[in-house]
Amino acid sequence: MGDNTASAKAKDKLTEKKDKQISEPSFNMDELQALAALVNEHGFTDFEFENENIRVRLSKMVGTSIAHQPTPGQQAPVAAPDAAPAESTPSEPPDADAGLHKITSPIVGTFYRSPGPDKAPYVSEGSSVSAETTVCIVEAMKLMNEIQAEATGRVVRILVENAQPVEYGQKLFLIEP
Repeated sequence: MGDNTASAKAKDKLTEKKDKQISEPSFNMDELQALAALVNEHGFTDFEFENENIRVRLSKMVGTSIAHQPTPGQQAPVAAPDAAPAESTPSEPPDADAGLHKITSPIVGTFYRSPGPDKAPYVSEGSSVSAETTVCIVEAMKLMNEIQAEATGRVVRILVENAQPVEYGQKLFLIEP
């Protein structure tokens, strides 16, 4: 029975050691804040680190720069204010599409420039369109939905390739009035 007792004690110590490792985080708050500052300094928007004890994911968003997703037995999520002052954030570039009418997809589906594979496209860049001009088809669930220009002008850019999936609200065409 001496061997069983020694074996049980060794097993208890091993279990205790594993439990202690799992419950102790690999980073402390000072280390997390230093890591966040380093990520911010180098301009990263996302950073992720994971080992057997902890998983840390830093994402730079407006107002926050640290997100912590704990593994079982870890602390709750942590958020810290953005280290860079708001004044140093570069301003948004001016909208290159300003003044142009944007034709967007009214549904999720597949974009087609022509009524059939062997047919000519409805419009091309440079084509003149009126509000009632059909510019493409967006197919959703086997239904072919004709999309109209809804503006009079000239097609400046076609933003989607033929037979590509499109999302609701995605820009398809730019029309110059």
